[in-house]
Amino acid sequence: MSVVSAESNGNYPGKGVGEPVGVAILGKGTVGTGVLRLLSEFSHNLEQRIGGPLEVRGVAVSNVDKHKDAPEAAGLYLTDNALELIERDDVDVVVEVIGGIDYPRELVLKALRAGKSVVTANKALVAAHGSELADAANEAGVDLYYEAAVAAAIPVVGMLRRSLAGDQVQRISGIVNGTTNFILDAMASTGASYEDALAEATRLGYAEADPTADVEGHDAASKAAILASMGFHTRVTFDDVYCEGITGITAEDIAAAAKANQTIKLLAICERLVNEDGTTRAVNARVHPTLVPNEHPLASVDKSYNAIFVEAEAAGRLMFYGNGAGGAPTASAVLGDLVGAARNKIHGGRAPAENPYANYDVVGFEEVETRYHVNMTVNDRVGVLADLARMFSEADVSLSAVRQEESGNEAHLIVVTHKAREKNLHEIVQRLSDHDDVIAVNSVLRLHD
Repeated sequence: MSVVSAESNGNYPGKGVGEPVGVAILGKGTVGTGVLRLLSEFSHNLEQRIGGPLEVRGVAVSNVDKHKDAPEAAGLYLTDNALELIERDDVDVVVEVIGGIDYPRELVLKALRAGKSVVTANKALVAAHGSELADAANEAGVDLYYEAAVAAAIPVVGMLRRSLAGDQVQRISGIVNGTTNFILDAMASTGASYEDALAEATRLGYAEADPTADVEGHDAASKAAILASMGFHTRVTFDDVYCEGITGITAEDIAAAAKANQTIKLLAICERLVNEDGTTRAVNARVHPTLVPNEHPLASVDKSYNAIFVEAEAAGRLMFYGNGAGGAPTASAVLGDLVGAARNKIHGGRAPAENPYANYDVVGFEEVETRYHVNMTVNDRVGVLADLARMFSEADVSLSAVRQEESGNEAHLIVVTHKAREKNLHEIVQRLSDHDDVIAVNSVLRLHD
């Protein structure tokens, strides 16, 4: 067996063992600061793992004066000109931890087209422009890593990209936002209202001053797009993901779920839709509050923890659990990607690239089959239940369970459906809202199978 040297490794030759790998860090917020600290602390160990030293050529910041005296920046070149740093000949890998979309996109594309490998923790960027970035990386023959973009240190991207590349993923269900999980868990454990739980999450630093991206599900939707793209080998963007947040969840919803031996979680769900013969017809990705049976592993994920539950044809059911956010866990994931990118710069070759070649249709949520849990207040008269049941039947929706609780002249009615098209279920809820005997549709939640 012949051994191919780094210098002649196909189209992607390496620098050779012992050579330094120049690194540019773009951004010095919580994550960037964590990356710099770990680079300093673990420098010797990292060199052993890579085959050459990592050398930080510079750190791009918005305000040099603000960071110049920071201990983790001691002796490092600080600049407010990220483009100039990227263009340096002695930079091999660019680490982007700025956040946002438009400006980071410009920088990352510039880096890739200049032959620099890129490590990013930017979920919004990858979800919105992943295909463009992947194409640029392929054209330049460099690496694009983004493990930290989904669930921080939980190694789910690498798992989908490498470990399950030979399997067929059927479904991915994930708690991928720590803020919303903390809020829902606090509501369930203390009986607090949504507003009070959000205030506590803000006080403890789990929620931003403007929590919109978290509580409306946008953050989770970005991650769902990435998970679906990786799991189904099809390009799925943020705009393809149905998104519904937790702002409408009440303490009454939480209590009703507990009574039914269920827990409400904000789930990112990526699903392969199959024909009767088992062939794939399309894929879908969505984010919404979901009733999860208490015996399901996802139901026990509490506080701000994340978990991703994967169902694959051969591997079966897999679950990945841990801290899905925070400076240290995210920095750990960034450093893991940096080691991979740096090793390839030293030894030659590339990491497994994006594989969108399945190219399945991405269908809207209305085409997906799901189950509804509908909580209504209705007039307490003879025949109401029969009338409402008839409406479900006419909409081609069968009922799994009905529970009625009387209260004066009103009745509390909970209806659980069998699986039906989301479009049909949504339409029946609209019709229920217009029914003379339906005083209020209090809540509509989907169930996790």
